[in-house]
Amino acid sequence: MADNPWVQKSPASEPAPVVAEIPAEKGLNQPRAASPQDGVPVPDQADRLPRRTTPHSATIWWLGVTGGAGESTLAALARGSRAAGHEWPIPENRGSASRVVLVARTNFAGLTAAQHAAIEWASGLFGDAVRVDGLVLIPDMPGRMPKELRHLAQVVAGGLPNTWTLPWVDAWRFGPLDPTGDMPKEFHLFLAALHLNTTAP
Repeated sequence: MADNPWVQKSPASEPAPVVAEIPAEKGLNQPRAASPQDGVPVPDQADRLPRRTTPHSATIWWLGVTGGAGESTLAALARGSRAAGHEWPIPENRGSASRVVLVARTNFAGLTAAQHAAIEWASGLFGDAVRVDGLVLIPDMPGRMPKELRHLAQVVAGGLPNTWTLPWVDAWRFGPLDPTGDMPKEFHLFLAALHLNTTAP
């Protein structure tokens, strides 16, 4: 099992940190922590997202870690997926698991909220009821992320199974989303990595 980046070690055994770059073009990152691990503390209540029991199932639940993260947009683009409404979707039926992808904007608030959600999952608080496939980062503005935010994104990515970075789509800023229209290839690659079909005909 891989070392968890959020488990404290003694100074003598602490290795030099190794941070992998999140690919900016293809948006696909190599897998990291595949499941919750022993030793990750449960976050304070103030740092946790709400949870709700749901009778619904979904191919993927998009869990926006802040308002405006983009979960509704992704739900409109991927057939069979649902927006989680910023709450952990806990299946009503015992033995079932919700498949979740965290969604965050690439600003400080979004990245730190994503880190809190990742720690909450990694602590094992949900048992087998939630399976987190990873984190998708959606730009909060056009252009490359500043160095400080890229570093924070890399730290957050280290504690999740996968991280994907999607491009800015200017047309979606100025007009309504058309889920049947063209979208950048990075979105197709991202949805294909999750074995999802688009809602486009």
